[in-house]
Amino acid sequence: MAALARRRTAWRVLVSRPVLLSVVFGGGILAPADDMNTELIVEAARHTLAGTAPFPEIVAKLITAGVEYYHVDYVGMRKSFYGPGGDAVVTPITFEGLPSVGAEFDAAALRAAIVDSQRHGQKFRDFSRRAMEAGVQGYFAFLRGKRVTYWGRGGDQHTEWFPGAAPAQS
Repeated sequence: MAALARRRTAWRVLVSRPVLLSVVFGGGILAPADDMNTELIVEAARHTLAGTAPFPEIVAKLITAGVEYYHVDYVGMRKSFYGPGGDAVVTPITFEGLPSVGAEFDAAALRAAIVDSQRHGQKFRDFSRRAMEAGVQGYFAFLRGKRVTYWGRGGDQHTEWFPGAAPAQS
């Protein structure tokens, strides 16, 4: 039984030819990832989960891997990375003990979690817990657009620009 549990949460990269295929969990291939470097994406995802690399380093690695944007889904506990050709690579979020997504979207609590990550290097697990408590069900990180849009269960949303990337206010 323990082996089965480990298999369900283990990373598996399926390679049937020199072209890398999507990272999957649960047994199937989601989509070919010909325009993205799956190995770099998996490495970035592992570092994110382990808390061993800061966000700017992760972003740089994902851009190098060909990722244009990614989606973090706290309900489905997975991250989906997308390339310019529409290919997708999906990795699980394997944290245990996270709270359920809060019913109400608390933008101030979310902003505090974001600032803590930017200024103090908060780990992704702690950020995820705080974001979920603040009612964040998921978010899209637009690497080309240099912004992240978070949303709650009722459709509330908050967009946060990467540091230094916000357009000038007129």
